[in-house]
Amino acid sequence: MKSTVTLVEQNNKRLLNTRNNILATLAYFDMWDYPLTYGEIFLFLENKYGQHDFTEALDQLIVNKLVFHFDKFYALKNDYMIAVRRNKGNKKAAELIIKAKEVGAFLIRFPFVRGIGISGSLSKNCADDNSDIDFFIITERNRLWLARTFMHMFKKLTFLVGKQHNYCMNYYIDEAQLQIVEKNIYTAIEVATIIPLEGDTTFEHFYKANAWMHDFLPNKCMRLATAKPLKKLWYKAILERLFNNSFGNWLDNAFMGITSGRWNKKTEMKKLNMRGSIMSMAASKHFAKPSPENFQIKLIERYRIKVSTLLQQFEDRMAQ
Repeated sequence: MKSTVTLVEQNNKRLLNTRNNILATLAYFDMWDYPLTYGEIFLFLENKYGQHDFTEALDQLIVNKLVFHFDKFYALKNDYMIAVRRNKGNKKAAELIIKAKEVGAFLIRFPFVRGIGISGSLSKNCADDNSDIDFFIITERNRLWLARTFMHMFKKLTFLVGKQHNYCMNYYIDEAQLQIVEKNIYTAIEVATIIPLEGDTTFEHFYKANAWMHDFLPNKCMRLATAKPLKKLWYKAILERLFNNSFGNWLDNAFMGITSGRWNKKTEMKKLNMRGSIMSMAASKHFAKPSPENFQIKLIERYRIKVSTLLQQFEDRMAQ
């Protein structure tokens, strides 16, 4: 009898934890009004669960009207239009991904570029008429600022066929420091959802360096199969050979100093980017990226408060 009671308690506790995990997962994407499919919820859970427990917990949340089911999507809001907007956004994202592949195939040709991937909202199949394409770029070690400067000079000169504002190359890392410094739910999801386009071996090393992501998303698998292998290009090899020396070291450091100085001035002047946010970037020898203090930390705090409020509502509902 005692063992039976213990098993029941363990089962109830497991289901409670599963329900809490489901709510937390939906809460993260709810910040963008983005509902998830059954499979997506499972992939983004912070713990591993059996499919039976997962399905039972999700069904209980629906019965208690804490989660709502529209077609193949699940959401925290009882609003069918959320599903309509997601379907529309997925269609638009599919169109942009085709363009991203074309641009990525061109960007990989620049000196010292070793990997190109899609990041941001597009990597999560989310887009609208105002969306741009965010690229995640990996460069040769100690040549990040040379690669970045060459790419951005070309963008400014040619305006990428008149659509320079539709393509953002604002997150760079190099092969000397592939591991993402900030380790939290936000960066874990960003790493897990990158769509590699070019440089299969480079991304294989990137994912190995960021295996910590599985501490937050143990069910999520990487998309390595989407990346194409690097091609050997004679003109790229010649240009790289010209800067693989002490002059190249000096020039890379000089470009880093110039660019970081300009960024700091723009931040001090509170200049806004195309998305209406204050321009704030973090720069070092091995990365160039949006400053985490400007968006990431605020988002995580917003998420923490949202989950805390949601779980309290869940407890109150179950207590009735």
